[in-house]
Amino acid sequence: MSEITCDEFYEGRVQIYQPVKGFRAGTDSLLLAAALDEKSEGRALEIGCGAGGAILPAAYRLPNIKFSGLELDPDMAALARKGADANGYFGEVEILDGSAASIPADWQNEFDLVFSNPPFFETGTIPAPGAGKHGAYLESVPLKDWINAMLFALRPKGTFVMVHRAADLARILAVLERQSGEITVLPIHSYPGAEAKRVLVRARKALRSGPMRLLEPRYLYKAKGADRTEWALALQQDGAGIDWN
Repeated sequence: MSEITCDEFYEGRVQIYQPVKGFRAGTDSLLLAAALDEKSEGRALEIGCGAGGAILPAAYRLPNIKFSGLELDPDMAALARKGADANGYFGEVEILDGSAASIPADWQNEFDLVFSNPPFFETGTIPAPGAGKHGAYLESVPLKDWINAMLFALRPKGTFVMVHRAADLARILAVLERQSGEITVLPIHSYPGAEAKRVLVRARKALRSGPMRLLEPRYLYKAKGADRTEWALALQQDGAGIDWN
């Protein structure tokens, strides 16, 4: 990794080091960070934390949580550690080498909150991604196994949060509904009239299965080609959280 940038999130409140070429954190990462309840306490785990695009903003938003990030790519993990140090998150954020396929056995039921932005595509379903993007875009672990790894690490009644493609919602729910309750889905649209491209999914482990809640859509832009919505700007600039009610 020859070139990196130091990018400011939340109008300079959080710094993140990222490669110039390859996967770079953006809206999906900020949506994931915003989806975490700022009143949360205890321990949180992000599986596949990359260079820290979600976990570092989350650490800013949730001061009462101790964060662990798991990352397979050693270069990205090193950048996440660099970002954690630059933001002064000493003892608050630890970055570990590993993946959804290598969750330590003693992590079972260990975390109060587990969140993730898994790779979006099955191998062979899209053209080969550009340099440095393979691990972020293509599943090295099937989505079903990735979700199960998250639930394995999550304590009973703990909170599961994921951002993913709207097209894969059925795959997500097929795994979640057998192991969790209070499932809530928030569709994210680019602008009014466009199909949902992303979903945020929240659930609580080992609770009794009940009716799924589908929330009112949220929009990133006021119209096609127009400015961002106030809702999206608040997430991007101010570190505002998402209201799941």
